[in-house]
Amino acid sequence: MATEGIEAVFVETHNWGKAAQFFQALGFELEFTTDHHSGRLRNGPGPYVFVAEVPESREPRTEIVLRVPDADAFDPAAIVEVVSPFEDTHYGTRAAIVRDPDGRLWSLQAPAKS
Repeated sequence: MATEGIEAVFVETHNWGKAAQFFQALGFELEFTTDHHSGRLRNGPGPYVFVAEVPESREPRTEIVLRVPDADAFDPAAIVEVVSPFEDTHYGTRAAIVRDPDGRLWSLQAPAKS
C-alpha cells in the first residue's frame, strides 16, 4: 500500500496569534484552536496547515505529513528506513517517521484504529 499524497503541513511558531493571522490573511480559514496555542487552518479541499506555538528556546520547524489510509496495512520498513513506527497520537491519529535517502525525515499519518 502507498501513501495518498500530502495530509498536512505542520508549522511551529513562536507566536500562535501572529501565525494564525498570517495564514488567515492568505485566505486560510481557522477550523479549530486548542488550549495550548495551536490550531488547524484550511484553504480549500487540499492539505490543512496545523500551527503550534513552541518556546523561544526552540527553533521552529516545518514538517510535511503524508497521508496513509491504514497504518496496519502499510509496511514502510519494506522500502524505507523507519525512524519511529506507527504510534497513537494525543490528537486522534497514528503517526510514524521515515527517513529518505538524503537523510530528511518525513511524517506519515493514518486514521486512528476504530
